[in-house]
Amino acid sequence: MAEAIDFAEFYAREILRLDQPQPLTPVHGERNSLRYLPLGVGVVIPPWNFPLAILTGMTLASVVAGNTVILKPSSDSPVIGYKLFEALEEAGMPPGVVNYLPGPGGSVGDVLVGHPRTRFVAFTGSKEVGLHVNLEAAKTAPGQIWVKRVIAEMGGKNSIVVDSEADLEAAVEGVTVSAFGYQGQKCSACSRAIVVESVYEALLDRLQGRVEQIKVGPATHPDNYMGPVINARAKQSILEYIEVGRKEGRLLAGGKEAPGPGHFIQPTVFADVAPRARIAQEEIFGPVLAVIKARNFNEALEIANDTEYGLTGAVYTKNHHKMDKAAEDFFVGNLYFNRKCTGALVGGHPFGGFNMSGTDSKAGGRDYLSLFTQAKVVSEKLAP
Repeated sequence: MAEAIDFAEFYAREILRLDQPQPLTPVHGERNSLRYLPLGVGVVIPPWNFPLAILTGMTLASVVAGNTVILKPSSDSPVIGYKLFEALEEAGMPPGVVNYLPGPGGSVGDVLVGHPRTRFVAFTGSKEVGLHVNLEAAKTAPGQIWVKRVIAEMGGKNSIVVDSEADLEAAVEGVTVSAFGYQGQKCSACSRAIVVESVYEALLDRLQGRVEQIKVGPATHPDNYMGPVINARAKQSILEYIEVGRKEGRLLAGGKEAPGPGHFIQPTVFADVAPRARIAQEEIFGPVLAVIKARNFNEALEIANDTEYGLTGAVYTKNHHKMDKAAEDFFVGNLYFNRKCTGALVGGHPFGGFNMSGTDSKAGGRDYLSLFTQAKVVSEKLAP
């Protein structure tokens, strides 16, 4: 809720900045101007895991830029999308500006993305679905007169690097919160802890003890840090990855379903995982952490970059020279030092990643709204 409010506030103020006269290089004898125009009709396809924040951000970015929206919420969270629609109506949104259309992505979503009058698609979700959206949007339908724009934020296989010169207690806490907050169901979640070998065993000891303190159960009870995963299909997929992990690493914690009337899974940690193992490369989107040993800090960065994703990452070290190296070489859209790799704040941490993590749209940043507009330049030759 707080992030949704932040998006509304930030984008409303940002569009005022974009609506001002834009700086251009003066040309003698001419009067030139540039202004940003809306794109047209956009399709907004948000995920279930941040069912209000991301949905609100993509929808209101479209609207403040002057576009109209067809909002297709996730099939796992349609009611929250409708509540936003109700709030917009109550706030005075004119009819037809935002249009609520729930339904399965494979049918409703494909029709919307492929329609010739769709001008842009704003999508947040998995790599597989994002690539499918990009492919369908790239096809030119009969009657289509534009190249559709796709704004996509997809998955991640995010790493926290723990250096030999790190505060291990802080690193353990950062890894734990990043890996198991919201049951690991965040595109920014830590799913790989890459630890320099001189502190590897010490970190494992602390990590095991910290993870075993996590209580799993209904979120209505304040003592439960982890609730259920989203649905039965997700639970089955995560449990299958856990079975893969038993063959690819040493089980340090968890590894089973947790009791309770829902889709509960224990926070699970595998140690001694090879950098190219499946659980070190594929997005699991659940409470499963792979711990990888590196010979030194340079190798840790190489392992961190050895993935098709590039969303978030973090480094724990007290050495500022190593921070400088990571800032230059750690190839992710959002990099953090000595803190968790989740929890980007609107305006403070513009969010988006590289490679298969999407189009690096930088939601909540100064560049974002330009993606929902097109620039028109008007030039007048002045009389001598």
